Amino acid sequence: MEQNRGWGARLFDAGNVLVMCGLMLVVIYPLYYMAIISLSDGLYVARGDVRWLPIGINFETYKIIFADPSLMRAYGNTLFYTAFGTLVNVAMTALCAYPLSRRRLYGRSTLSFIILFTMFFGGGMIPSYLVVHSLGMVDTFWAILIPPAINVWYMIIMRTFFQGIPEEIHESAMMDGANDMTVFVRLVLPLSLPVLATMTMFYAVWHWNSFFPSLIYLNEKSKYPVQLLMRNIVISGEMATQAEAMGGTSSSKSFLVTASNVKFGVIIATILPIVTVYPFIQKYFIKGSLVGSLKG
Repeated sequence: MEQNRGWGARLFDAGNVLVMCGLMLVVIYPLYYMAIISLSDGLYVARGDVRWLPIGINFETYKIIFADPSLMRAYGNTLFYTAFGTLVNVAMTALCAYPLSRRRLYGRSTLSFIILFTMFFGGGMIPSYLVVHSLGMVDTFWAILIPPAINVWYMIIMRTFFQGIPEEIHESAMMDGANDMTVFVRLVLPLSLPVLATMTMFYAVWHWNSFFPSLIYLNEKSKYPVQLLMRNIVISGEMATQAEAMGGTSSSKSFLVTASNVKFGVIIATILPIVTVYPFIQKYFIKGSLVGSLKG
């Protein structure tokens, strides 16, 4: 009986491994395919010969991409939005979560309900745009930083973590003459580094991948993040003609660069930083979903 159960468990594990490997291939192959297309000679790409390995390996595509000033400017915009947006997000989330974690806050239940209500119900895209427009933030970086300043779910996680800090710490600090802000800055925040680090990574990844707020609120292309630039290239084919013309100049070096090379090269150049970093921070994402979940 024990032996049968052991073989059954091994068979189950083997099936799980096969299924996971299959899913991994389904996810990885599109990225791999885009990478080998971007590294292949456009002649073989146009003929449909590139399937599993790059043919006519060259880096002309990436020379063209990184020589484009609009892409490098978009990279700089993305870094700016990610850095300052994450700073605003973490600061505002912490300032909202801490008062709601204190039981002596008058009207805490009502305030929590109002905030939670926005998690399930919103005015929609048009009212949001009208509010941002009325505040004069359209076509400014404030439109990217201020409207999504607080994610309610992340605020709940941080509030729950703050609630787990012993009340005696707050009471002893108050007896020594500290006010709420002093307790928050000098005691609560140093004790909350795990949840702060987790929220920082959550918000940073969201900002890096985000393009929809930029699509709605930004008009000048000089302010576009790299994700919006990639979206325009992939969906609208905005650089196709330009890429064909630029690729023609590369044929003098016996390499042909087509619009497909450029399109997939831009995608790889855009996602490579976050794909490279993600394996090192994945464990923090897993921990982040459990932070503060034992106490509520």
